[in-house]
Order: sequence, then C-alpha cells, then structure tokens
Amino acid sequence: MRYQATLESVKSHPLPDWYQDAKLGIFVHWGVYSVPAFAPVKNKGNSHEEASLSENKGWGQSLYAEWYQNSLRIDGSPTQEYHRKKYGEGFRYEQFGELFNKEIQKWNPDAMAELFAQAGARYVVLVSKHHDGFLMWKSGISNPRITNWQVSRDVAGELSQAVNARGMKMGLYYSSLLDWSFTKKPINSIEELVAASDISEEYVAYVEKHWLELIERYDPWILWSDIGYPPGYQLPKLWAHYYNHKPEGVINDRWIQMPKGAFSRFGRFLIRKYIEIAKPTAIPEPAHKDFVTPEYATLDHITAHKWETCRGIGNSFGFNQFEDASHYESADALIRLLADVVSKNGNLLLNVGPRADGSLHPLQVEALEGLGAWLKVNGEAIYGTKPWKRFTDPNADGAETRYTSRDGALYVIVIKKPENGVLCLPVEMIDAQVNLLETGEALRMERSTEGQPMVKIADEWQGSTIPVIKIHIT
Repeated sequence: MRYQATLESVKSHPLPDWYQDAKLGIFVHWGVYSVPAFAPVKNKGNSHEEASLSENKGWGQSLYAEWYQNSLRIDGSPTQEYHRKKYGEGFRYEQFGELFNKEIQKWNPDAMAELFAQAGARYVVLVSKHHDGFLMWKSGISNPRITNWQVSRDVAGELSQAVNARGMKMGLYYSSLLDWSFTKKPINSIEELVAASDISEEYVAYVEKHWLELIERYDPWILWSDIGYPPGYQLPKLWAHYYNHKPEGVINDRWIQMPKGAFSRFGRFLIRKYIEIAKPTAIPEPAHKDFVTPEYATLDHITAHKWETCRGIGNSFGFNQFEDASHYESADALIRLLADVVSKNGNLLLNVGPRADGSLHPLQVEALEGLGAWLKVNGEAIYGTKPWKRFTDPNADGAETRYTSRDGALYVIVIKKPENGVLCLPVEMIDAQVNLLETGEALRMERSTEGQPMVKIADEWQGSTIPVIKIHIT
C-alpha cells in the first residue's frame, strides 16, 4: 500500500516479521565524545537509575560518557574538573572533532561488523548524530554553527555496507530535538532540557533535511529518533515518506512533540510543577511508533505491543575509559537478560561504545563473543520465537526459568539452575517429549509426589551454565 501523510495512514503500518523475529540488535554510540571517554563511574550497590541522570545529584553526575559536552558546561561537575586537568581551561569541546577524525582512519568496518555478526545480532543501529550535533556521515547539509562538524570518513555508509554484507539489517539513530551545537545552555533538569532545545524554523528544516538524506542515501531498516522532535513540523509526512521508501522499515517511539508553548518560560514552569506533582515514570505517548524503548530497564510482564530495551554492556553508552570489570556485564548476565526480554515480547538492543579509533574494550568483545557462542547453540530458543502464555513459573531451590515458544515447541531457558539438581517444568507438560537443546539428548521426565513434571539436571549439563530444555507440545 502507499501511505499518506496522515496519522491515520501511518498508524496502519504493520510490525514486520523480521523485526519481531530478530530479538537482538547492536547499538553503536561512537563520536567526538569517544576521545575524552570520561564520565563518573557507578559505585557498587547503586542501581543504574540511582546513579544516572538524577536531579537530586545533578545531571553533571551523569554516567553517560556521550553527555560529556553537557556535563562540561555544568560548573563543579566531575567532567569539568577532569577536563581542566587533562586538557586545560581553554580547550574547547569542538577541538575533539579534529582528534576524532584522525583516529577513525584506523577503523576497520568489516572487523566491527563481523564481531556483531558473531555475537548473533540480526540488526545494528548506529548513532548518526548524538546531542553534540557531530555527524557520523559525510552530509551535504553542513552545520551552520560549526565548520567541518562531521566525520572525515563516511562511517554510516561504510558500516552499512559491512553490516548488509553479513546479512544483518542497518538502522540509524539521530538526536532530533537536542543539538548542543545550536544551543549553549547546560542541561541540569527536565525543564532545562526543554530550554536547551532549538525550535527555530532553521533547526526544524535542518533536522528534516538530515532525516531525508539518511533515508535516501542509506536505506535504513530502522529510524531511531531520540529525546523528541521539535514542534512546528508534521511528522506523518516524514513517516509516510519513509514507509513508502521502506515498507518493512520500523520507527521507534521517541518522536514526541511538545507544543511550542512548552518551550516558553511559563511552559517550563508548568513542566516542573507537573513533574513535582505527578512524578511520571514514563515519557508521554508518541503519536505513532512501531515499538517502545525502555532504557536500562525491562518489563515485568508479557506485552501485546513490541518493545526494545537498550543498554550498554557497561553503565554508559559512549565509551568510558574508567569503567572496569566491575562495571561490565558478563556474557552470562547478558544471556539471562536476553532470555528475560524475549520471553516478554521484547528485543534487546545491546550497546557497544568504541574507542575513538573504532576498537572495542576487550571486556566488551569478550561479552559479545560469549553471547554469540551461546546463541550459536541455543538460538532456536530465541530467534523467531513468541512469548508463551506466561514467561515463567515459581521454582523451588533457587531455580529460575524463562519460557519462549515456536513451531509446536516450548523452550525452558534455565537462567539459574536449581540447587538440588531437579528442575520443575510447567504442569501442562506432563508426559511430553523433552530434550536438552544443546545436544539433542532425550531427557527423562519424572513426577514429584505432588504430580509436578520435573527433570534432573545431570553433571554433564555443566557444558552450559544456561541450558535450554526443548519440550514438544504438539
């Protein structure tokens, strides 16, 4: 069908099967901020939410290294202190652009894409422009505020080619509402975020031209906007153009447009009061989306709608050189996360933060390789699956499982083994055929004294710390 530039028309766009089935994508936050590669690190014991963009602590404490420029603008922030000591009082953030463009000459896009493929990813989303406004493609629409504020190599094009060559799908992120090259105000609260947004006709036109250029030049499978979208633009026009260009493309939910009045001083006051009174736990609903995007968070239930959680292997999206093994997730932790997300109808968009030269920290590589090794054996329980009628059951002796289903089979992903070596299975599975997915070995199902179906986890199962049991239900 051909989509019209109306909300009713674009909302008829169906979620394509490829995105429903993909389950795992790789997010790439890489840019000028990868040169200083600094943010405060999270103390052990604090949740990510407690330690991240907290108004109680101040946004200058952000764990996100890609927010370096904003943190630098906040007096007294750890980033400002680090910057002065490392680079000197007069060193401007924009000077990192020249350093970054020298470093990326060392980058090997094929090696990067091959690692993502080996990790088991089915799609990749590159940050084409983050909030600092630096462009990761050689755009024909130059920044009117800063000369040469873009890459010296066509990163978006080269990575797209390498990703496509390996059978993965390429998506592009773009910071639509925020661009710190257009504004100079630091952001230390929600209403200051609004105040630091450019809503001029010049900026609205600049953003539209970029999105159209990205669509036409790189043919992305995903449009991943962030923060919101400036008012004064009819988004259904852009969405319809994209769907007509790429019928099986998808867009995320971060295209929220606040009315122009919200950007006035009185509007910002109302936003502050709303936050103080309502204390919302989620951003407002967008006019249209194909999937929703919780960040460093998962859901506690199965949803009918599609969702995609995004997070770093560590606590930052951009590379933070001061994170160590205590901040990075292990491969097993990421496998457990993926199983949990998929069991509830989600995808995992797992972020890597390359160094300025495009290389990855060894702990990021190790985590990706471990995740890929598990998926190579157990991917049948992940790719192309659907949630079962529930995502888990209570288990005794410390066991924890997640359920997925496809093609007449129920998969029991044992994300934590029982201490007594006996795993209970869903009560509906009595007398079903049961196999260990890794080896195909038939398992003997027994019944507890209460009639609960169960299997024993033998010593030879130790080959996988997260085994999967396949139950034939038809």
